[in-house]
Amino acid sequence: MMRVLLTGASSGIGLDAARFLTEQGIDVVATCRKDADIAARRAEGIECLRLDLDDEDSVAACVDQVLAGGSLDGLVNNAAFALPGAVEDMPRGALRAIFETNLFGSHDLTRRLIPHFRERRAGRIVNISSVLGLVGIPWRGPYVATKFALEGLTDVLRLEMEGTGIHVVLIEPGPITSRIRENAIPHFERWVDWQSSARADQYRDSLLKRLYEPSGPDRFELPPREVSKRILTALTADRPAPRQYVTTPTRISGVARRVLPTRALDWFARRA
Repeated sequence: MMRVLLTGASSGIGLDAARFLTEQGIDVVATCRKDADIAARRAEGIECLRLDLDDEDSVAACVDQVLAGGSLDGLVNNAAFALPGAVEDMPRGALRAIFETNLFGSHDLTRRLIPHFRERRAGRIVNISSVLGLVGIPWRGPYVATKFALEGLTDVLRLEMEGTGIHVVLIEPGPITSRIRENAIPHFERWVDWQSSARADQYRDSLLKRLYEPSGPDRFELPPREVSKRILTALTADRPAPRQYVTTPTRISGVARRVLPTRALDWFARRA
């Protein structure tokens, strides 16, 4: 039976993937940060460990626990959060905080597991990126920065793992039903002093309404199961595609990034 470590299983893509992969006969070791979420996963019959990607000791302990339970066939780096706001309003600490979770922690976890995969001459590393790892849009600077960085790091890792038996895959979802908006609110309130911003009126007219008064699903929004299916393929296919788009906006953005000049791409991004 394939055994896989999956991060960020408290809600959204991670939760659905934990359930779906388990249904497909994969032995999932899920991770969450909060005790209540860990208990909820265990109540469903899914093995779940505590993992705080911001804490190196937590990452090391999680790896030790996972490998103590047996060999591992794959890692799905899904855990991440969003931090909306204008780039000019982001203090240094805000960027440090989001990079710790969205990039540094996942990288730390990955590199601690690579020796195990090397020893077995087999392994799957699946990194969940985003359409915002392809094209940046206003008000999403910190999240975009982490996903652009994740894409670059993943591309190089894929090249470096050639011949080791380790496959490295990027999955790039667009709008997916999740709690990412609700989960972003505490980070926004902690870090962004929007009332003192030169853009205060823009915040009132745009971002605050989208953040606190959602108008409903995006017209292209898909359920998280669409991502879960791609994760399953990335873990089980003999030669998984190294880059996998999910949703129409991601496919459009992938083409736009390749063919449009920068000014045209900027026009496209401002209207996203």
